[in-house]
Amino acid sequence: MTLHLTYQLNEIEPYINWIYFFHAWGMQRLDNKAKETLRKEAGNMLTQGQEKYHTYAAFRLFQANSDNDDLLLDGIRIPMLRQQTPSQKGEPTRCLADYVRPLSSGIADHAGAFAATVDKAFVDDYCGDDYLKLLAVTLADRLAEATAEKLHEDVRKHIWGYAPEELLTPSQLFAEQYQGLRPAVGYPSLPDMSVNFLLSDLIGMKEIGIQLTENGMMIPHASVSGFMFSHPQATHFSVGAIGEDQLADYARRRDIPLHLMRKFLKVQESPVPLVNNE
Repeated sequence: MTLHLTYQLNEIEPYINWIYFFHAWGMQRLDNKAKETLRKEAGNMLTQGQEKYHTYAAFRLFQANSDNDDLLLDGIRIPMLRQQTPSQKGEPTRCLADYVRPLSSGIADHAGAFAATVDKAFVDDYCGDDYLKLLAVTLADRLAEATAEKLHEDVRKHIWGYAPEELLTPSQLFAEQYQGLRPAVGYPSLPDMSVNFLLSDLIGMKEIGIQLTENGMMIPHASVSGFMFSHPQATHFSVGAIGEDQLADYARRRDIPLHLMRKFLKVQESPVPLVNNE
């Protein structure tokens, strides 16, 4: 069963990573006074919107296994991509499906799927003021990520409950000093935006106000989606360059035409080699 959760802004504010907020403004080159002013204005916006706006999340815990490079969630097959070159010499090539037990083990494992978003009106209500709209856009992006952070903590400690004794500070959360992994669609390990179509069917993104474009992009823009794994050795990685053979295999496993999969993954078509007629 999918959980659909609603959060108050004051519940989410402690999970905002302000470093990335300032980065979005290009303020890493500015002085502390400018940062303090912007941080105060963002705080005022959160306070003023406390009774008016919310953030939302959807989560579902699945019985999971892997079958080669496919992730199986309650028997639903979700193909994944594997690195063609390891992150470091001597390491294995990684795939997100590696973080659950293989089907051949005969032992069921678990994995989660999630999405998080922010009230669309949080940005729309400031369309009459360019500065306030930009402030709302950058703050909404951070609220979506903070909601995913809060949800992930709730999942680890209570909903899934595989780390009930966890006690981490915000800085430790931002440094991902917890067990497990929360890769999001669009991350280097999960670059295929069309995975959102699968996730939407699995967890009901529409129920929390998320719509998808024909390219799999989420509306509102301040949204995030992906999977959750509890494997203690799960780490981030980049799939890296996707070769033509891998692209064709992945398109076949996803049952999506090759030209569409190329678009979803933004893989340029290899140039046709010149033929020497001499």
